[in-house]
Amino acid sequence: MLKKKAIFILSLGIMLGVFIGVCGSVAADKSTSVAPIDTDTLPYEDLRTFTEIFGRIKRDYVEPVSDKKLLEDAVRGMLSGLDPHSAYLVAEEYQELKEGTTGQFGGLGIEVTMENGFIKVVSPIDDTPAQKAGIKTGDLIIKLDDKPVKGMSLNDAVKLMRGEPNSKIVLTIVREGLEAPLKLTLARDIIKVKSVKSRLLEKGYGYLRISSFQSGTGEGLRESLASLKKENGAPLRGLVLDLRNNPGGVLNAAVEVSDAFLKSGLIVYTEGRIENSEMRFNASPDDLIDEAPMVVLINGGSASASEIVAGALQDQKRAVIMGEKSFGKGSVQTILPTSNGAAVKLTTARYFTPSGRSIQAEGIEPDIALARVKLENIDKGESLSIKEADLSGHLQNATVANKAKKEGQDKEKEKLDIEDYSLHEALNLLKGISIIKK
Repeated sequence: MLKKKAIFILSLGIMLGVFIGVCGSVAADKSTSVAPIDTDTLPYEDLRTFTEIFGRIKRDYVEPVSDKKLLEDAVRGMLSGLDPHSAYLVAEEYQELKEGTTGQFGGLGIEVTMENGFIKVVSPIDDTPAQKAGIKTGDLIIKLDDKPVKGMSLNDAVKLMRGEPNSKIVLTIVREGLEAPLKLTLARDIIKVKSVKSRLLEKGYGYLRISSFQSGTGEGLRESLASLKKENGAPLRGLVLDLRNNPGGVLNAAVEVSDAFLKSGLIVYTEGRIENSEMRFNASPDDLIDEAPMVVLINGGSASASEIVAGALQDQKRAVIMGEKSFGKGSVQTILPTSNGAAVKLTTARYFTPSGRSIQAEGIEPDIALARVKLENIDKGESLSIKEADLSGHLQNATVANKAKKEGQDKEKEKLDIEDYSLHEALNLLKGISIIKK
C-alpha cells in the first residue's frame, strides 16, 4: 500500500510539473516569472485516474516506455482533443512551422487537416509536387506509403510527408466520385512558395493570385499591382483577386491585403478569453487601384486568412465574391514557445467579419455561385448559315486591317474560357461593371 501511495505522489508531482510547464510558458512569453497555479481548482480525482493509468502503462505495457514519451503523448492528446488546430510542437516541428510562414520548407506542398481519423486535403499549394500530381481539395488520404493514417496524429502524418528532396512517397487517396482509392507517387521537393503572382488578362484588366498568406505577402501584392499598372500603361479598369485553394496563413498578411483595397472601416476583429486575444484591425485611407471594380474568386479550399479577406471585401461592398462556399475556418491560433524549445499551438480566439459574422464551420457564401464545370470545344462542322461576308460582291470592311488582331484576341478569350471557366466569368463581370460605371 505504501508503495502504491508513493507511486501516486511521484506521478502527481510529475503531472503538476507538466501543468506548470504549460501554464508557465504563456507567462514566459511575456516575462521571466512562472504563472502561479491555483491548487484549489486542480481536479485531484481526475489526476488520480491519470496517474493510475500512467503507472499501469509503465508496469504492464508489452514494451518499456519512457516517461518522456508518455508525458509528451499526454500533452499532445490534451491539445488535439480541443480542436483540429491546437497542437503540441516539438522543437523540430516548431522550426518547420516558422519556415512555412516565411515561404520555404521541404515536403509535398499540401495543406491538410484531420477529419474522422483521416487526413483531409484543404488545398494543394501552387507549383508544388502535390498540385502537379493532381491532388484536389477534399481528397482524403488514407495511407502514406503502406502506413494507414487512421489513428495517426496530424503532426505524425505531416512528419511522414516531409523528407529529403527527390525522395518518393505513395499517397493512397479516396476521392468523391471515384469508386476505388487512387494511388499517387510523389517526389518530395524544397517548397519555395511565391505567394503572389500577377498578369494582365487583357488591356485594363488585371489578375492577382495569392496562394498563401506569408509574412511578405503584403509587400508582394503592392509590387505586383505596381507592375500591372506599369504594364497596362494606365490605371486598371478592374481586378480579379484569386484566393481559390488558398489555405490561409499569417493574420497580419490578410489584414495588409484587405487594407490595400479599402479606404476606411473595419477589416476584421477577434474575440477570445484572454485580454490580448481581442483585436480590431481598421483600414488606412488608401486604395491601390483607385476603387476600380473587383471580383474575388473563392472555393472550398479557401480557408482562414483567405476568408478574412473575402469577408472584409464582401461586407464593405468593395468586391463581388464569386465561386464556391469557402472552407469555414474562423479561429486564430497563437504559437506559445515553451522552455524546452518546443511550442504549443493553441486556439485563442475567433475572428469575425466587419458585420459581425463568424466564419467558423460556416464559411463565406459567394455573391455569385459557380459550380465546378469542365468545358470542351465542340466541333460544329460546316455552318449552314449565310452571312454578309459570304455574299458575292459584298463591300469590304474599312477596318479589315484590325481583323487579324481581333481574331487573336478571340482565340485568347476562347483559351481562357476552356482553361478556367471561373476566371472567364469573373472577367466578363468586371467588363459589365466597367461599362455601367462609364
